[in-house]
Amino acid sequence: MSAATAPATLADIVAALGGTLYGDGQTPIHRLAPLDSADAGSLAFVAQAGYAKQLASTLAACVILAPALAEQGRARGAVIVADDPYLYFARLTQWWAARARRPAAPGVHPSAVVEPGAQVDPSASIGALAYVGAGALIGAGAVVGPQCHIGAAAVVGAQSRLAAQVTLGQDCRVGLRAILHSGVVIGADGFGFAAAASGDAAHWEKIEQLGAVVIGDDVEIGANSCVDRGALDDTMIDDGVKLDNLVQVGHNVRIGAHCAMAGCVGIAGSARIGRHCTAGGGAIILGHLTLVDHVHISAATVVTRSILKPGRYSGLFPFDDNASWEKNAATLRQLYSLRERLRAVEKRS
Repeated sequence: MSAATAPATLADIVAALGGTLYGDGQTPIHRLAPLDSADAGSLAFVAQAGYAKQLASTLAACVILAPALAEQGRARGAVIVADDPYLYFARLTQWWAARARRPAAPGVHPSAVVEPGAQVDPSASIGALAYVGAGALIGAGAVVGPQCHIGAAAVVGAQSRLAAQVTLGQDCRVGLRAILHSGVVIGADGFGFAAAASGDAAHWEKIEQLGAVVIGDDVEIGANSCVDRGALDDTMIDDGVKLDNLVQVGHNVRIGAHCAMAGCVGIAGSARIGRHCTAGGGAIILGHLTLVDHVHISAATVVTRSILKPGRYSGLFPFDDNASWEKNAATLRQLYSLRERLRAVEKRS
């Protein structure tokens, strides 16, 4: 917490976020902390019953917990009872950060370049050495950080925040309240090339990427992630999508609302991903596949075929030369039925 930020009281927190407080509302809270490192000025939380055993030993001034743990928590001190402690804590971090965050000053830094024809709302902030191209639109309360590049005719929606060194390519659009962390590139060319000639004369001819990227509202994209522009149609990321650091989204991909992708996920071109899907770190989704709503991919899984039924999918398989791998993979898919047939033979013998 910034040294200039005054502590909050428990009463302040409950007034802002709800919940039921048992204890002294005037207790000052200086920081949010885990149970095991909390001190007498800290507010902690218990999201799972497995951590309840730490309640007796924690030094936290107050603990957020579920109704089932209220009695146990009150025996050790002040508590805030919430139906979903983890969700309550998430909203608390947002409230806490908003208090501590130094607001960006409205206006355009003297070292920034805003091309003629660009529209920057008076309440927006354009940081040092940023560039805003001709015809670009920067919405109310938006923050464009230092050394950002906003291409011609690009749009940054109201209340969106672009950290330092974000690139938003020409014609690309970011919706309301987006958060783009440092190094994000929106609208680089997709990986499109056509093979030309053969033998020693073989080479690649570039396919110009003529689409853009359209990003919905409340999207957050982690540091050094890339979303490529479409080849002809646009690449689309719907409302509420959360992408971790180092995520690659290929050209013409469509990601449905409220999906979440962990670090180093790669999504190849023209994949179609439904709503409320997740992918663990390092997962790969091949191009031109379809994933329906509510599909959850485990970390390091390679999705090689469309998934048309909601559920959780995993696929960790040792690598081998491709011909052997394909044979082994085909055999593995039949392993369960082979086991059942073997059992039936054993019962008859």
